[in-house]
Amino acid sequence: MGRRYELSDVEWEALSRYLPSAVTVGRPRADDRRVLNGIVWKIRAGAAWRDVPARYGSWQSIYTRFRRWALDGTFARMLAGAQADADAAGDIDWLVSVHSTIVRAHQHSAGAKGGAEKRTNHKITPSVEVEVDSPPRFHLACDGLGRTLAFVLSGGNVNDCTRFAHVMAAIRVERVGTGRPRVRPDHVIADKGYSSKSIRSDLRRRGIGHTIPERADQQANRRRRGSRGGRPPVFDKHLYKRRNVVERCFNRLKQCRSVATRYDKTATSYQATVTIAALLQWL
Repeated sequence: MGRRYELSDVEWEALSRYLPSAVTVGRPRADDRRVLNGIVWKIRAGAAWRDVPARYGSWQSIYTRFRRWALDGTFARMLAGAQADADAAGDIDWLVSVHSTIVRAHQHSAGAKGGAEKRTNHKITPSVEVEVDSPPRFHLACDGLGRTLAFVLSGGNVNDCTRFAHVMAAIRVERVGTGRPRVRPDHVIADKGYSSKSIRSDLRRRGIGHTIPERADQQANRRRRGSRGGRPPVFDKHLYKRRNVVERCFNRLKQCRSVATRYDKTATSYQATVTIAALLQWL
């Protein structure tokens, strides 16, 4: 029987195909499954790398492998593969909810080394750069079953609606076999923080239905303008009740304590941490 937080045989079989091939020269590297179980344990438990149980091997080896796989995109490929398998099985509900959450940055997340890592590793999006010790926010889109489709990181003071286009652009579910990746949801649900003319126009242009409530100041402005204010946007209050799945998605992600509190010193590491937590949802 597997220990707590460890991958099952089925989960390992699904993920092992995405791991880089072992180098055939030099010292044999630690067993991939044992190392991956150590990484998952650390992210679920929220412990320091030095406190990873000895049964997973040297904590330095586990951390080194985590950084290597974070930088070469291994974790991102695992998540993309899990989503592609779900899509092939018809298991994705394309009623997509979008929201964001902020997490506190622990004091251990400060103090990253200088040099190229500090200068370049904290670029989250083309227009946002996050300080090493700032409280991060991640903006997320989940499917109708509350599983992460895409997310982007930003600083904690970034407005939700300014990241909406980035989140939508990050939705990309690959096809098993041939065919273009799916990038367009059937319908999008979001709260008043995303009520803007540009967002509504972009969704209409792409042929995506949306349920976004209008803010009180927007309603008042439209009424003040009379007939020139136009008609109110269509809003289905019963469909809007399904927006709670994105809140449940955040709750499940934050069951991984390394997601709920940022301990990682670099944005690349925290991005990988959230990616692994999202991967566990799909598994």
